[in-house]
Amino acid sequence: MADLDLRAGVQQLQRAALAAADPAEAVYKFVSRVGDQILVADRSYPLRQFDRVFLVGAGKAVLPMAEAVSEVLGERLSGGVIITKYHHTDRPLPDQIRIHEAGHPVPDQSAVDATRDLSAVLHGITPRDLIFCLISGGGSALLTLPAQEITLVDLQATTQLLLRAGATIREINTIRKHLDVVKGGGLVRLANGAPIITLILSDVIGDDLSVIASGPTVPDPSTFATAWQIVEQFDLADQLPAAVRARLSHGASGEIADTPKPGDPLFDKVQTVIIGSNAQAAQAAEQAARQLKFNTLLLTTQLQGEAREVAKVVAAIAQEIAVYNRPVSRPACLILGGETTVTLKGQGLGGRNQEIALAAAIAIEGLPNTLIAALGTDGTDGPTDAAGAMATGETVERARSIGLDAQAYLAGNDAYHFFQPLGDLIITGPTGTNVNDVLFVLVA
Repeated sequence: MADLDLRAGVQQLQRAALAAADPAEAVYKFVSRVGDQILVADRSYPLRQFDRVFLVGAGKAVLPMAEAVSEVLGERLSGGVIITKYHHTDRPLPDQIRIHEAGHPVPDQSAVDATRDLSAVLHGITPRDLIFCLISGGGSALLTLPAQEITLVDLQATTQLLLRAGATIREINTIRKHLDVVKGGGLVRLANGAPIITLILSDVIGDDLSVIASGPTVPDPSTFATAWQIVEQFDLADQLPAAVRARLSHGASGEIADTPKPGDPLFDKVQTVIIGSNAQAAQAAEQAARQLKFNTLLLTTQLQGEAREVAKVVAAIAQEIAVYNRPVSRPACLILGGETTVTLKGQGLGGRNQEIALAAAIAIEGLPNTLIAALGTDGTDGPTDAAGAMATGETVERARSIGLDAQAYLAGNDAYHFFQPLGDLIITGPTGTNVNDVLFVLVA
């Protein structure tokens, strides 16, 4: 199978994965209206019981979710606030819904202002109202309201420190929940006892509700003590802003009330439904690969770890297939889903998926009929316009022929500028969804 055929195959797998994670279609699978009844998964909500129905939410995929819910609600939609990432407002919503754009992955002032607007809507809610809360990946940064003594600059600095240290999304969000008003179940506290329906498009490995967007409408099993352990794990205590260090340390010693925990009656009127996940995207790619006549193995949807180390393992499996026809025989397709991390040491441009591809290119140099591709389902990998990148056994030599040293670019965390002149970046634009990353290994 030629290199061009492998590239075409990856494109088809990519399209299948993204289609399976379409946020609007995911909503329609779980939410419908029959006359006066709103049906959500296994529950029914008679609309005559509610004076008003509001729609709030945050995330990179929240607009298509909001569009679908708005269509289901029709004339019963009373208003609401939606927060999404810059340049992700590609579709209109009903006039009564205010749309805000804000920064991701580091929160900015627009995120704080937008969350204040959303909170103001909730302050006017009564137990006779119904709230739809829509959450997708990116919600932690976009839904941001710092605790009283914490400034936005404090949050930004803390987020940057954790990202550069290679902290996982679970570790980052544990700390965020203890520095913020709406995270870790805080949004429910603002809702004045109104019932809440939370629809979630998961971007978290294992679909842990308390981690997705920092769990604004669910109990938080983590504690201030947990957050402080993460600070110590990465040796960040001396680098944290003083107010952050003080809040976390005082909370760990019991001087500040913690987030609401499992079993708290605060959550008795909250229904939470995961409507889409990485597993669904990976399974759709698996089906597409079989239709393309690949011997296919969905290896995991729990992928995590340092990106370049993950790449070495994936490359080793590709070599095993090429030489020994195992764990699946050629033509083979391995599919992995999850989310890796990058510990930044250089000043280059890239993202975790581009870094996987670059490290894999080095590891499979000279291996024929092999392609490894990694991409983020949201269409943006790190602070770039690329979803990811693809590498073959010829990538390093092609780069060398135009004066690019793969090892040097990897050392500088500069995968974007390595793959850009080769034409091997995966560019999708914002996809409207976000269910972690997918990685494909094709060996012909």
